[in-house]
Amino acid sequence: MQVSKNRIITIANQKGGVGKTTTAINLATALAAIGEEVLIVDIDPQGNASTGLGIDRKDRGVSAYDLLTQNATIGETVMQTAVPHLSIIPSTMDLLGVEMEIAGTPDRVFRLRKALQTEEAMRYSYVLIDCPPSLNLLTMNAMAAAHSILVPLQCEFFALEGLSQLLETVGQVRDSLNPTLDIQGIVMTMYDARNNLALQVVEDVRSHLGDKVYRTLIPRNVRVSEAPSYGKPAILYDLKCAGSQAYLQLASEVIQRERNRKAA
Repeated sequence: MQVSKNRIITIANQKGGVGKTTTAINLATALAAIGEEVLIVDIDPQGNASTGLGIDRKDRGVSAYDLLTQNATIGETVMQTAVPHLSIIPSTMDLLGVEMEIAGTPDRVFRLRKALQTEEAMRYSYVLIDCPPSLNLLTMNAMAAAHSILVPLQCEFFALEGLSQLLETVGQVRDSLNPTLDIQGIVMTMYDARNNLALQVVEDVRSHLGDKVYRTLIPRNVRVSEAPSYGKPAILYDLKCAGSQAYLQLASEVIQRERNRKAA
């Protein structure tokens, strides 16, 4: 395996509605804001990361589908966003059929890894992969390609139940496909300080997973919810809102963890 000059972080949770795409968009924007060259790979057929960064569906002529079917390279699929230093490989509904197309190929789980080991991909210091809300072949490609996984977890009663299934899958991927895969961190999303249950969930997750859980809590925030309809990350839409400030703090934690990893 080629030595990577970038850090590939898969943002995954098989449960929908946990703030996965919102986290991908705003974490990427925060990293780009400090001058990092960042690439989002949108492999969710819904394409919400692409839409949330203002990429119109009619402009997605070449997409992640073409990358995974090996009909296009990283350079041919990348689109520049309105955010300086932030690019995206957009998603289209064609991804719904990609599993059937590549299911019979021996390298079906490693298509994304191969694409991200090219010189074209090495110009980005961070690559964030936004996954569909399921543990399918697309998500397995993302886990096989990644150095680490970032897990957004909603502050709700069943959070730990879904997390245990995901962590079990990560362990299986580490054993069979990607021995260096680790957990970058778990970010608690949609936190409401007025809700006693939310506080209890955070305490439970931290008691089970300790330092793997980021200190930053991403609050429920109307401005964050509004931003995608304007094709903008929350950090551009309203920098001063609580959600944007939380994502800037999260980016600082991610960078610090990467520094600690290099120093170890």
